[in-house]
Amino acid sequence: MPTADALYLTVIAIGLCLDAFVLWPAFLRRSEADTARARVWLWSSIIILWWTLVAAGVVLWMFQRRDWAELRLVAPHGWRVLGTIGLLTLIVIFYASRIGKIARARRSKKRIKFPEDVERRAPHTRVELAWFVALSVTAGICEEFIFRGYLIWVLQPVFGLWGAAAVSVVAFAAGHAYEGTKGALATGVVGVLLTLVVLGFGSLVPAIAAHALIDASEGFVAWLALREVETARDGESERGGELIV
Repeated sequence: MPTADALYLTVIAIGLCLDAFVLWPAFLRRSEADTARARVWLWSSIIILWWTLVAAGVVLWMFQRRDWAELRLVAPHGWRVLGTIGLLTLIVIFYASRIGKIARARRSKKRIKFPEDVERRAPHTRVELAWFVALSVTAGICEEFIFRGYLIWVLQPVFGLWGAAAVSVVAFAAGHAYEGTKGALATGVVGVLLTLVVLGFGSLVPAIAAHALIDASEGFVAWLALREVETARDGESERGGELIV
């Protein structure tokens, strides 16, 4: 493995450690004083961190004069275009059903439990939702570039294609360990599905779009549910919520 790639892997590892062991604990401390400001601080910090990691990778790739197709950073073509549209449509349909569930709960005054840890890190206001969408786009582009793009490429000569894909999924799940065991496992399942999309479509683009759409939809569903909670608290008549993964 070239020295430059070994150094970049080290940079990625440091970035993941900063995310899990510095930013997240700092967020928990800050949230004790002002949860809303802590959320925005966390999201903005993550956005800066991930774009910095990707910028370093882009510079490395360009400096080495490598073909972007090696990272599968190419537009889908042929049947893959229709496949991408179909995939995104399925995601939209899935989250539309969850939005409908919240609407029905509102009409029926149904009480839905909302986990405290999920509520703490989810958007509550329109401004926070905008930040969360920016975070979702960042995650879609940056995490796919690093986990499904670079890691699979750099590890494939050592572990083979599927071995490298497996390692990237484990790293992806481990990077979300701060969400707890259930959150990390759910992230791992999503990572497997996104990996299959990348390898099946031969492109990062469908996975980037799907990843960003899933994260943004989760944030939107949470915002709708938490907005329901806030309304209920003001009116002291009902309470709602919705679990997100």
